[in-house]
Amino acid sequence: MGKINVAIIGVGNCASSLVQGIHKYVEVPDDEIIPGVMHNRIGGYRIEDINVVAAFDVDQNKVGKDLSQAIFTEPNNTIKFADVPHLGVPVERGMTHDGIGRYVSELVVKSPHSTADISGILREREVDVVINYLPVGSEMATKWYVEQILDARCGMINCIPVFIAREDYWRGRFEERGVPIIGDDIKSQVGATIVHRVLTRLMENRGAEIDNTYQLNFGGNTDFLNMLERERLVSKKISKTGSVTSQMDDEPDADAVHIGPSDHVPWLQDRKWCYIHIDGKVFGGAPVKLEVKLEVWDSPNSAGVVVDAIRCAKLAMDHGQGGAVFGPSAYFMKSPPIQFTDAQAHDMVEAFIADPEVASASIVRPGQNGQG
Repeated sequence: MGKINVAIIGVGNCASSLVQGIHKYVEVPDDEIIPGVMHNRIGGYRIEDINVVAAFDVDQNKVGKDLSQAIFTEPNNTIKFADVPHLGVPVERGMTHDGIGRYVSELVVKSPHSTADISGILREREVDVVINYLPVGSEMATKWYVEQILDARCGMINCIPVFIAREDYWRGRFEERGVPIIGDDIKSQVGATIVHRVLTRLMENRGAEIDNTYQLNFGGNTDFLNMLERERLVSKKISKTGSVTSQMDDEPDADAVHIGPSDHVPWLQDRKWCYIHIDGKVFGGAPVKLEVKLEVWDSPNSAGVVVDAIRCAKLAMDHGQGGAVFGPSAYFMKSPPIQFTDAQAHDMVEAFIADPEVASASIVRPGQNGQG
């Protein structure tokens, strides 16, 4: 099937885990299980077919370095699980805008280099799919990059909670250009959101009544440091809260649900600790309480999901599909254009992989039959 040329915006921990994974899982037989991916081969594409040809960042400690070095450069602090050879892919100077928050600015110094010709680089290197790994709250920077992506006619994986795929305007722009987008806000393999969603759906399916719930998260990476700036946290809270409450049959009172990061604990590094609590009632009004603690390495937990999203985006491109790719967006993302249960979304992705054109034609778009 050939290679999938990929560009990465933001060479942080998530980029590190993705690049490491690409080089860890090479020549793996199709019948061997790879933790974190749906299939070793999707639409004929294997993990090793993902070919990172461009990367953009603003950190002076990363710009100019080969990507194989930059992914292990501080303040990156995720686990190293694979050696990465010299790639011959220099990290180019990206656009800053609102990409550096107040607290992260104590760790990241902007590169003095001028912003690279992003659109030109994407076209010159024949990039198929661009992955947005900008920090939470990078609203202006994300939309600036989206214009470059559209200009170069690339597909996009929007891994952060700046709403692009779920918004009519931006989704329409991708449809007009004939290129796919999968978004918004990546849902980790076994992360806080997916666990909370599944438990919420379980209680709904079993007929329990949910009175209130919270989800608190602690971590030591720059994402959590960035979210200490509450103004940058607005879209993240909307994304995580909406993802969980979408699994409830009745809209809960706003005061009954609290979901969001709580603090930055430096010694945790790229690990995340999540606490989930649910209060409810069962038959006879008897109370039920549920408590869960989840501990994960944050960035590897999403890398396998991105590997699948990249291959689905390329599959959509191969079939001439533009705009939001609804099934993969619903399964891989917290804030897709249309929310489904995770079981439904999983089946939709499998159907998309088997026959992208038939599966996509069967989706009810936002605005149709009351959807949206």
